[in-house]
Amino acid sequence: MLIIPAIDIRGGAVVRLTQGKFDAEKVYSRDPIKTVRHWAKLGAEIIHVVDLDGAKSGISLNLGVVKEIARDSHGVKIEFGGGVRKLDTIENLLSAGVFRVVLGTRAAEDNNFLKKAFLKFKNKVIISVDARDGMVSVKGWNTDLKKLDAIEFAKTLKAIGFKELIYTDIAKDGTLRGPNIKAIKILLKETGLKVIGSGGISNLEDVRKLKMLEKSGLTGIIVGKALYEARFTLPQALKVVGGV
Repeated sequence: MLIIPAIDIRGGAVVRLTQGKFDAEKVYSRDPIKTVRHWAKLGAEIIHVVDLDGAKSGISLNLGVVKEIARDSHGVKIEFGGGVRKLDTIENLLSAGVFRVVLGTRAAEDNNFLKKAFLKFKNKVIISVDARDGMVSVKGWNTDLKKLDAIEFAKTLKAIGFKELIYTDIAKDGTLRGPNIKAIKILLKETGLKVIGSGGISNLEDVRKLKMLEKSGLTGIIVGKALYEARFTLPQALKVVGGV
């Protein structure tokens, strides 16, 4: 199981939000590339990079930074999302060296786009199912799609051909209060998809509990604030999941 450090970029800086709230921001670094090097040095295989400005506005505003990160990633795979709403943007990012592109808002709102993205890029795109109270949320988590159930959306992804998704419980994200393990278990059971879990991880015990879901299809966990707040180190987490 992978431990995937998160780098959320806003205004060119590495930040963390609480429950996706832009007025609950903490800056951890003014140098995203230096942060990538840091996680690479500590053993990360994949780094999850999000353009928060892009997620909110619908236009990827930090593409220059992301392309620079991809060029200077020190062998680490970069998955990137935030404001990616066009097929051309996906192509551009992959050509620049991004390993995998994360889609959210457009994928949830436009089924035709979703199908086209899968047909053209296959596993080079992954969908982020971001849920609040079980319903999908979009546009930087500022808009809840009250008619789109997260489980049903995941089943739609499976029907299209996707094998894996990212799942985030928004209420847990950035809170350091523990992940929504129950929701992840239900998602795994109901869909049969591989899942990368995100949101709320606070300590190594959370990592151990999530590791127990690996046989059920949990392939990785995205960790942000817990690493930046030094609740545990990346090498410690990798040791728990057997990475080193």
